[in-house]
Amino acid sequence: MVKPKTVRKSAKRADAAPHRDKYFSRAVSKALEALEFLQNEANSMSMNEIAHRLKLSKTSAFRLLKTLESTGYVAQDGRGQYKLALGIHAVTPTQWLSKLVRVALPHLQGLTHETTETVSLAALFENRIEVVAVNESPHVIRMSNVVGHILPPNASSLGKVITAFQPVAGREKLLRSFKIYRFTDHTITDPRDLAQEYDRIKGQGFAVDREECAYDGVCFSVPIFSPGDEVSAAISLSMPKFRLHGTEHEDSIIAALQRTASTAAGDLQDA
Repeated sequence: MVKPKTVRKSAKRADAAPHRDKYFSRAVSKALEALEFLQNEANSMSMNEIAHRLKLSKTSAFRLLKTLESTGYVAQDGRGQYKLALGIHAVTPTQWLSKLVRVALPHLQGLTHETTETVSLAALFENRIEVVAVNESPHVIRMSNVVGHILPPNASSLGKVITAFQPVAGREKLLRSFKIYRFTDHTITDPRDLAQEYDRIKGQGFAVDREECAYDGVCFSVPIFSPGDEVSAAISLSMPKFRLHGTEHEDSIIAALQRTASTAAGDLQDA
């Protein structure tokens, strides 16, 4: 009787060791993980898919999903697949946001080191787009950004690129919430012109702010895609207009941003 008891105790300690906390609840951790990726997925998921993502047995995944369903956090669609329940999209933003900033920040720093310009990260919230991380240019004359700044969806490159990749209803919600303001003579304010701008951004995969938010400033942005090709975050590079040297320079900036966003998206998926 002693030997099996010793083996069980050793196994328990080995399982708990990675968390380094005797009060850690694996069940709660897995439930939060399920809510997080259901929030980021465009489509409903089967129980088998969820079990695979969570690295759980089908029995454990079934028990977890039934608990979340009975407490109103997830719902089944007509095919018996699972999705986040209506009104529950704010359950895990803090957890997701913390991971986004933690994973993306080294990439922002690397891009600033490569280009010597200000690089920013923005995220989509319920009715706004907000700057969540900034790595400033070392130049004395530079375009700056501020964490917590709410971005205009019609003018800033970060605001435009995230808005462009939302469904039409999502675009309208962001525009209604912020309103359409004119910041310079270059700001797009006509709804038809803005719709064309969003279509162009979505087609080319990046957005440019050419003195639309501030005179003498240029900003380029690219989206960070989730596994379901949804866009809830984006990366930008901002610079004074006088340091931008022609089309080839623009192309190199956009390519560097796209490489950075792609790497960050892969790291987010693996985190």
